[in-house]
Amino acid sequence: MTKVLIIEDDLSMRSLLKTLLEIEKFQVNVLEVNNEDDLVSQIHKSDADIVLMDINLKNTDGLTILRRIHQGGAQHRKFRVIMTSGEDRKQECLIAGADEFLLKPYMPADLIQKLKSSS
Repeated sequence: MTKVLIIEDDLSMRSLLKTLLEIEKFQVNVLEVNNEDDLVSQIHKSDADIVLMDINLKNTDGLTILRRIHQGGAQHRKFRVIMTSGEDRKQECLIAGADEFLLKPYMPADLIQKLKSSS
């Protein structure tokens, strides 16, 4: 079963994503967005196959987190990262190390397709 780690500071979006992905038979964990160091540490400790992360997070920026998790090099376990945003920042995300980008609002089927092609 594919494990997805959701990093999203909007409570209703988090809840919606968790429910949708569980219906689609993904194992889902949600990280609370507290501070940058804590978030990076929790991502590294997770056993996620895919990290689904919004760019605009409370108290930090998803691109900063993305760059930091990739700084771990060989010491961090490989997982795919799908970034999301209401602004078209695809190129910026891919350059920073994301595997995929989804522009909000997106259709649930588009998300599921990206997750399944990533696993």
